[in-house]
Amino acid sequence: MALDTDKIDDAVLALLALTLHDDNRAWKGFDWDTLGRLHQKGLIGDPVGKTKSVALTEEGLKKAIALRDAMFASRKA
Repeated sequence: MALDTDKIDDAVLALLALTLHDDNRAWKGFDWDTLGRLHQKGLIGDPVGKTKSVALTEEGLKKAIALRDAMFASRKA
């Protein structure tokens, strides 16, 4: 089965928004290939390094929050 990596990237970016701290940093406990693609797309800083978190770019932060809200917002009244 072929996987849609753009959908995977969007899901991971939305999940990164759930772990935001220090304004634009998120815990980077996700697949390295996905984090590499997000970095190539300019949505996160370079994930390679000893730190346990990664910085989201301004564009990445806006997209992450929008995806988080679209995917995980409660639909209860």
